[in-house]
Amino acid sequence: MKKSLTRKILENHLKEGSLVPGKEIAIQIDHALLQDATGTLAMLEFEAMDFKRVKTELAAQYVDHNLLQTDYKNADDHKYLQTACSRYGIVFSAPGNGVSHQLHMERFGAPGKTMLGADSHTPGAAGLSMLAIGAGGLDVALSLAGNPYYFPCPKVLGVRLTGKLRDWVSAKDVILEMLRRYDVDGCFGKIIEYYGPGVPTLSATDRETIGNMGTETGATSSIFPSDERTREYLSAQGREDVYTPLAADDDAEYDELAEIDLSAVEPLIACPSSPGNVKTVREVAGKRVDQVIVGSSVNSSYRDLMVAAEILKGKHIHTGLAMHVNPGSRQVVENVFKDGGGLALLQAGAIIKEPGCLGCIGIGQAPGTGQVSLRTFPRNFPGRSGTVDDNVYLCSPETAAAAALKGVITDPRDLSVEMPYPRIADPKKYLIDEKSIYLPAPEGTETEVIRGPNIKPFPNFDELPNSISAAVVLKVGDNISTDGIMPAGNEVLPLRSNIEAISRYVFYKIAPDFYKRCEGRGTLAVVGGANYGQGSSREHAALAPRYLGVRIKLAESFARIHKANLCNFGVLPLEFNDPADYDAIKEGDVLMISEIRDRIARGDVEIPVWVKDHAIITKLNVSKREREHLLAGGTINHIKGARTAGLYKPRTTTAS
Repeated sequence: MKKSLTRKILENHLKEGSLVPGKEIAIQIDHALLQDATGTLAMLEFEAMDFKRVKTELAAQYVDHNLLQTDYKNADDHKYLQTACSRYGIVFSAPGNGVSHQLHMERFGAPGKTMLGADSHTPGAAGLSMLAIGAGGLDVALSLAGNPYYFPCPKVLGVRLTGKLRDWVSAKDVILEMLRRYDVDGCFGKIIEYYGPGVPTLSATDRETIGNMGTETGATSSIFPSDERTREYLSAQGREDVYTPLAADDDAEYDELAEIDLSAVEPLIACPSSPGNVKTVREVAGKRVDQVIVGSSVNSSYRDLMVAAEILKGKHIHTGLAMHVNPGSRQVVENVFKDGGGLALLQAGAIIKEPGCLGCIGIGQAPGTGQVSLRTFPRNFPGRSGTVDDNVYLCSPETAAAAALKGVITDPRDLSVEMPYPRIADPKKYLIDEKSIYLPAPEGTETEVIRGPNIKPFPNFDELPNSISAAVVLKVGDNISTDGIMPAGNEVLPLRSNIEAISRYVFYKIAPDFYKRCEGRGTLAVVGGANYGQGSSREHAALAPRYLGVRIKLAESFARIHKANLCNFGVLPLEFNDPADYDAIKEGDVLMISEIRDRIARGDVEIPVWVKDHAIITKLNVSKREREHLLAGGTINHIKGARTAGLYKPRTTTAS
């Protein structure tokens, strides 16, 4: 069998199961990535399970989301993370040092490694040919302890790239082309593997952009070969020693195939309010723009900032328009300023922010009422910017810079009459700055872990009862994101280590009274449509509803990470057997399930749910391992119970 690169890496890391699409497998994790919005809870979970030291080859915690210190909460959490990392063996990147994806690629990424990240855009590590997967914080906490990561074996979608991108078209347009074809759920259960003669025309940071936003298609991960472009990037970072060439076999077998002629790709833009609502820039050209932001979680590399700087050099942004630049790392800032890009951006009227996620997660940079914002971010879910009824578009740095100059959405190719296209080459040698990366204390050193008053112990949950009577407290539609379930932003994110406090914001943007609806009502259920829980990996979207009493989520289908998070916290992820039954349930109805423990224990997939005087058939498509965790009331309960019985040990068995 001619093997894809994905299959080669999976085989090299396989610990349990066999590579049959849809069947649960377990792979060993080499690197673990944490960030402060999700990593704080992951560290609390790691401590709650009484693990003493991380066992992964490398673990890194980046403070890149909650950078605003409007009161004590964020600063306290940063100190907690710094001291906990030192004690448990995790590399710590200080606030303002940069975004996890950019920084990990610069300083730690290595071809052929696996990585599990408590951030859904972890697959950006495809830029260095890593098989990187986003997951909930509890799954990452388990990987820190040496456990493999369990997930359904994905199909492999082979995307053959040919040709070369034309002037004014860049990697962002390639992933927007993928979203135009596949929308936000068309690659569910798949890893996207890019190959073919067009691959060498894309730099490592181009590939990071494509891998990062592959998450928006619903893909488990994305990957590129490790080739001469990979070696060039690692050499420029002073890390050529970790380079190794990697590629699929010639004529490798893929589960599905697609092809993109890079020379045929044109400037694209994702319109409000979904990354999948993609049109050509020409289709929406002329629309007034009030705000432009370049950088943040994606498109924040040296190349992306420099191309914007060169387009704006010697000019000024349009009157009344605000332009922000969010660099990906301190290293990016230093190199852009060294090469004159920083001065060009400042003189053009741009506001250069500290390296971090910022507006991408709703931390500042919210547009005004009715204003249009063009961003190079990966997401534009409704209200994610911090403004209700926002008008956020996603585009390339070229399209963003063109709009900044003209004040309206502009196809960047139209600038060719004014200037040549600034093709930006990555530096042969980057200025390297590691001073804000702190190594942990040696193993055995008892560093004091400092906890502020906002850091609360992980809540205790009861096991699953044998019968459930749950009132439907909310019914929602298709493509509800984790932003819709558990909003981010500067008001909510500082509460990430206090589950009682953050639970008051569950569904706050969809049903502001949701918290009040739940008070004193016991066991509850939420009903949803297709692709429920898309978007961020934040497990608070599963944990906080559970804290309020939600034990059943009944939907047409679930996004991968959210479904796993529900199982981790003892919430039943039931799916309609017949989508028409969605219409039969109303808010206020009571869902009745009898003998549920018995059904789960014996492996039943079909679960009858009584609504009033009739039963509907639902499906519980989870693994045997997830069934054990659901019965225990969650993964932490299961591990604690196994430990008490003397049965727990990290799962490091060989593959079957």
